[in-house]
Amino acid sequence: MEIQIRVYRPDDLAELKRLTVEGFEGIAIDQKVEELCGVLNGHDWRWRKARHIDDDVAANPTGVFVAESGGKVVGYITTRIDRELGKGRIPNLAVDASTRGQGLGRKLIEHALAYFRSEGMGYAMIETMAYNEVGNHLYPSCGFQEVGRQIHFAMKL
Repeated sequence: MEIQIRVYRPDDLAELKRLTVEGFEGIAIDQKVEELCGVLNGHDWRWRKARHIDDDVAANPTGVFVAESGGKVVGYITTRIDRELGKGRIPNLAVDASTRGQGLGRKLIEHALAYFRSEGMGYAMIETMAYNEVGNHLYPSCGFQEVGRQIHFAMKL
């Protein structure tokens, strides 16, 4: 399967949101909050998580990269750049279930890192939940080192 990675186009948005909801099932913090507190303000975790992609493409559309195979979107990665800090950040990454385990996540990360270098960034960050086994394996294998842990708390009001 030949994969092409290209810059995001507005007509990709619905597919990126679909991949997001599919890919973050079981690991999204929004889903864990919903399990504890129920649906929030009439919006389920899928709606809330998909909204992150709206934020990512609004913040840095030229730093959102889409993987395509045979004209089908099979993955994506979003990036943010802080020029003042020299920091590149990867907020979201998802790969279609049909292409998982074939190195596409790694290719997308490598593409994002090359983008950060071309933009003069001095370092890159990515984060994941402790229970995301794939991320906790993939990110260190791509050269990221754990620098800290954060615990999220929630309560229903």
